[in-house]
Amino acid sequence: DNMTDQQAALRLLVNSKAEAAEPVARDALAAFYKQWRHEPLVVDQWFSVQACCLLPGGLTRVLSLLKHPDFSLKNPNKVRALIGAFCTHNHINFHAADGAGYTFLADQILALDRLNPQIAARSLTPLTRWRKFGKGRRDLMLAQLLRLKSASDLSKDVFEVVEKSTARK
Repeated sequence: DNMTDQQAALRLLVNSKAEAAEPVARDALAAFYKQWRHEPLVVDQWFSVQACCLLPGGLTRVLSLLKHPDFSLKNPNKVRALIGAFCTHNHINFHAADGAGYTFLADQILALDRLNPQIAARSLTPLTRWRKFGKGRRDLMLAQLLRLKSASDLSKDVFEVVEKSTARK
């Protein structure tokens, strides 16, 4: 009977592996959004619930949500709620073996850097931890950091984080 309980139930439904849960989760997401769409901070939670869903297809869901009318790359809260939640809290999907999550984050950093270099620099954190991973993921993460580093119009904020992260110790 309150938003916190609704959000907790929504998170459980969205992450349920039960086949019967999928249509129920889809309807619950729609109902939650409809009820709370005029509350921007609650909509941020709605984005986060979906970004943190550990079921397969996480990156596809996030890419779809980037096109949602209530999402804006110009709004730091929305960026943290969707991109930040996915890259920081959805380890299964972000760290997919193909490196697609790393490419996604680097692409978003490049776009964000033109709008808000400070948020872009802070959003880099998941990639800066590349040394903590096994060789395959480590190499994929480092490749994205080096791609960022080679961008010609990179802000000082982002360049500094990338430079520190890629410096050999």
